[in-house]
Amino acid sequence: MTENGTPGPDPVLEIDGVGIRLPGDRAARPILDGVGLRVRPGETVGLVGESGSGKSVACRSVLGLLPADARTSGEVRVAGRDVLTMNRTELAALRARQVAMVFQDPRASVNPLRRVGDFLTEGMRAAGTSAGAATARAAELLDAVGIRDPRGALRRYPHQFSGGMLQRVVIAAALAGEPALLVADEPTTALDVTTQAEIIAILTRLRAERGTGLLFVTHDLELASAICDRVYVMYAGRIVETRGTDELFDRPRHPYTAGLLACTPRIEADAPAPRAIPGRPVSLAEAPPGCAFAARCPVALPRCSEETPALARHGDGLAACHRADEGITL
Repeated sequence: MTENGTPGPDPVLEIDGVGIRLPGDRAARPILDGVGLRVRPGETVGLVGESGSGKSVACRSVLGLLPADARTSGEVRVAGRDVLTMNRTELAALRARQVAMVFQDPRASVNPLRRVGDFLTEGMRAAGTSAGAATARAAELLDAVGIRDPRGALRRYPHQFSGGMLQRVVIAAALAGEPALLVADEPTTALDVTTQAEIIAILTRLRAERGTGLLFVTHDLELASAICDRVYVMYAGRIVETRGTDELFDRPRHPYTAGLLACTPRIEADAPAPRAIPGRPVSLAEAPPGCAFAARCPVALPRCSEETPALARHGDGLAACHRADEGITL
């Protein structure tokens, strides 16, 4: 079933009630607190929020990339199997064939001392593909992401590529195993606007051609609106709102979502000036009672500082706000 209760294909990713907490006194609250999320084949799902909200940790949980001493609860299911219970061998197989991740900084993903061809073919050759077949496949992937002279590119080193071109290489590597799910953790943040648009176009095209589910993490709501079918909004380790993109932008039900929209610059002549969300995000050293956003919320009620709102259905989506049915205007 989809978020609005209608039938749909089985998800390629299901995150159910996931909590992640550091041991001892290293944090006052969980990094993730009861997070739930779905991604279906051929669907782009956005995960948005300020820095420190828990977006990247949620992404890394999909590949089992968590601190060794972290305490976890809930389930992260890929193709029906819980990633949080997998051993090293099972995780290696997951990362090789079912899930791939594109990180924010492409230069942190590659070895600067090795040629791009080695980076692209290493996984294929480890899986038993011959050197010639792996090289041919790598060239096909580079061509698919728009790199000219892919055979020549295989012989070059990472420093010989621009940031945008190297991100294309990283996307090609992520697609090498034909994954059912691609996780993109702010893959355009370090790029200029033109290159950003090119990378987004590549991801959108490849998702459509291959039927890959795409979990797209960003702090940019405008970017999310351009490519996502649905959006999850995260604050202080919790999902505070989720719904279809159009409804989320037309009528946000959580004041944090409305605040993110209000602080987004717009180019229309009559558009209002951006307004910053007051205060600062809750740190891991803080565990305020009630709603974590209450101290920053311009429409908070007294109960908001005492009673944590449940993530409940409002309209065609879910929101965790005591005033969600009233309509949020800031």
